Amino acid sequence: MSTAKLSLTGLTADAFRHPLDLDATSTLKQLPGLDVVVRSLLGPLAEQFFSLDHLAASILISEQQLPQYHQLLLDACRILDIEPPQLYLRQHPVPNAYTLAIRGKQPFIVLHTSLVDLLTPEEVQAVIAHELGHLKCDHGVYLTLANLIVLTAGQLPILGTFLAQGLQMQMLSWLRCAEFTCDRAALLVTQNPRIVMSVLMKLAGGSPQLAHQLNLDAFIAQARAYEDASSTEIGEALKQAQTVNLTHPVPVLRASEIDRWASTQAYQTLLQTAEIQYNSEAAIKGGWRNW
Repeated sequence: MSTAKLSLTGLTADAFRHPLDLDATSTLKQLPGLDVVVRSLLGPLAEQFFSLDHLAASILISEQQLPQYHQLLLDACRILDIEPPQLYLRQHPVPNAYTLAIRGKQPFIVLHTSLVDLLTPEEVQAVIAHELGHLKCDHGVYLTLANLIVLTAGQLPILGTFLAQGLQMQMLSWLRCAEFTCDRAALLVTQNPRIVMSVLMKLAGGSPQLAHQLNLDAFIAQARAYEDASSTEIGEALKQAQTVNLTHPVPVLRASEIDRWASTQAYQTLLQTAEIQYNSEAAIKGGWRNW
């Protein structure tokens, strides 16, 4: 297969959506009026507050501003066949990225400076692709609510308290499931599972000083050991207790999921279909056709 990254033209969300995400989203959709509440009550307030906040206190990445990261965004969007959102860089000591997508408004992705300092450009693109996965899968309404639960805790305490009542655990459970899908989006863009797993390794225990010393093969072995250790009934219960208040699955579990999915026929078929399409288009441009 060509080493060039293949564009997945016509890619649908269901082609790579994780089964846990599908089940969790179906459960949320059964909650009466949840999306209406988010759109009518939270949407306008969130859009105004967070859009203005990021315009005021972050860097909007573009062709004129940090163009190398703007190109990473455009390339990832081309591969996933999605319209580019806005991309911001925000000064923050905790490596993180998040997406806010409010219906009827242009979504935007935010990267923390410490994340960019920690990762290689390919790894930064994997993070961007992960966030694009949320948009590709139309996680918008529920993703906004989940992110508001996290972000408003320190900025809008009253709203944060309101959101936390009754919905927090269910939203966090959904978000953890959705993260598995978006890691798959990162793999579809990088087309190299080691890049995605390297991001997860660095988020688990990296720093700008130590990142180059980390051993990815050892981390993958650690992820597989975690899977084995948590495969018992007691281990599964402890794993659930460990993650119930987290917004993301633990990094080793996410690495195991990517390691597993990269070897599936479903993933290979997506790339093979894209390669066939690429070769067909290249042949036409080269001046010959198969009749």
